[in-house]
Amino acid sequence: MAQPVPDSIHLTAARFWRLLWDPAPGRSGYALRMAGACAVVILVCEIWQVPESAVPALVTVAVWQKDRVTNVLAGVALNILIALVILLLFGLVHLTLDHPMAIVVATALLSFLFFFLGSASKLKPVAYLLALVIVYAMIAIDQAPIGEVATRALLYADLFILVPGATMVVLGLLICPSPKTLLTQEIAARLRLSLALLQHPTPALQEQATDMLRTGADSMLKYLRLAGLEKIWRKDDLACLHQAIYSSVATLTLTQALTRGNRNIAPPQEFLLTLSEMADCFSKGSYPIDITLPETPAEFAELRTILTQFCCFDTGQDIERIEKSFKKKSGFLFPDAFTNPEHVRFAVKGTAAVMCSYFLFKVLNWPGIHTCVITCFIVALPTMGEMVSKLTLRISGALVGGAMGIGSIIVFMPHLHTIAAFLCMMSAGALLASWVKTGDERISYAGLQIALAFFLSDLKSYGPTTDMTTARDRIIGILIGNFITYAVFTTFWSSSAYTKLAKPFADIFAGLKQMCTTHNLTERLVLLARTQTALAKAERTMEFASLEPAHMRAGMTHFNAYRAAARQVEQSLETLLVTPEDPAHLIRVTSLEQSVLS
Repeated sequence: MAQPVPDSIHLTAARFWRLLWDPAPGRSGYALRMAGACAVVILVCEIWQVPESAVPALVTVAVWQKDRVTNVLAGVALNILIALVILLLFGLVHLTLDHPMAIVVATALLSFLFFFLGSASKLKPVAYLLALVIVYAMIAIDQAPIGEVATRALLYADLFILVPGATMVVLGLLICPSPKTLLTQEIAARLRLSLALLQHPTPALQEQATDMLRTGADSMLKYLRLAGLEKIWRKDDLACLHQAIYSSVATLTLTQALTRGNRNIAPPQEFLLTLSEMADCFSKGSYPIDITLPETPAEFAELRTILTQFCCFDTGQDIERIEKSFKKKSGFLFPDAFTNPEHVRFAVKGTAAVMCSYFLFKVLNWPGIHTCVITCFIVALPTMGEMVSKLTLRISGALVGGAMGIGSIIVFMPHLHTIAAFLCMMSAGALLASWVKTGDERISYAGLQIALAFFLSDLKSYGPTTDMTTARDRIIGILIGNFITYAVFTTFWSSSAYTKLAKPFADIFAGLKQMCTTHNLTERLVLLARTQTALAKAERTMEFASLEPAHMRAGMTHFNAYRAAARQVEQSLETLLVTPEDPAHLIRVTSLEQSVLS
């Protein structure tokens, strides 16, 4: 019996559980290295006696990358940015010291600036981290308005970024894999999943294949570019891997089409053996050449063609020309940075949330809940749908992290007498947060919230703490910050995710029509990956829109049409690879586009 197309726009409990424990390629190593980096940052902060070492640890979780090249580049960029910002703050200190109202104005202006840059520039999400550190420093200055203490607070603010940045550069080079290694592992994962589908197709494997296909080729192309920056790999090898990226996406797409609905297919055993050998070759950091396959049934003809040209060098060079035709030049700021009012509105709402949190903990004279201000920079999101979607992850992550923090204070802290024991406990908590953080984007947000609550609860001063009052206050501050941000962003200038659906669907139909008209197999594979990425963005946006309040959903007149179109697009992508020469494809795609975007 044929299985229905799985609902890919809702995060059910079963899907959440699968994503939580999904052994994605490289995920375990990524989480272990992130937790190790957190332990190093905490150790350095303990040795240097940096106050509030929770902030550097949180920054590490937020910005730590999977490969060594990105870690180095991000670490250097972070330290350059914070150096420039600290110079700005030194000037602000002279203007605001002993002037509470000036501190309020400076905090509001800085919040607005960084929220705007986070929305209208490529600085996101670094803009929010810089804002978090700077505003935290302004709060510290406000609480200790003495010249020498204020200067020391600024120097510590520099350390909040300097320590994670230096750790990323040094430790990243030592323990993180090359981007080329990560690239070959990603290709191997797609081949292994294709092999598993051909051997034992199940709904769970189909869903896993859909999730992997929706990532398109962007992450693998990023690893390829970073591998080129290392200057230690042969250009011919990278050209072959370039072709293998798109071939792996096409292989998984065709395999999913062949096995959809648990179809009983039986490819030759030699065919499966070759697929397994190719996956093993990529997993070892190399790539196969002279791939030969036996004659196969007609339904496997296109898949056989893709596999025999999997790493073709000449085709790999041709891909660069094809990709350049799709690239659009863009600067630091987005083209609509000063014309789209949504950027300014987002900055205004973010600043309002920050200032409401700031005034609340000042009016209540409750310094322990200052974490409500920090939380605003982490949880601010542009649309109502995103706010609702991530509210559960936000609250559950904060509660889990807070329970871990308070539980460790009660159970473990009284028995920790050495720095090694303390670091082991903190590393265990960081590992749990890192595992969730390195998962699918639908759950990774909870990992950051777990780290936020755990670190802010247990990292108060130097060494183990038994002060549960601080942990309680900080968790309350996190929950207050979540509530205030949600209330502000959903009360005025509410932005619906539905209004953002037209752009990804326009990209989808443009890609489909080009696939219908091109006779170049390589160009078709490039368009396939790009369209999968656009489809993922459309499905994610539909998920956000479906969670918005009823009064907002009432205006979503084409929502069901969008959902139906997404299902048809997935089938069209598979069909365009199996029978690309059929002229009826273009007619169907054009008709579907008119029914959705007209």
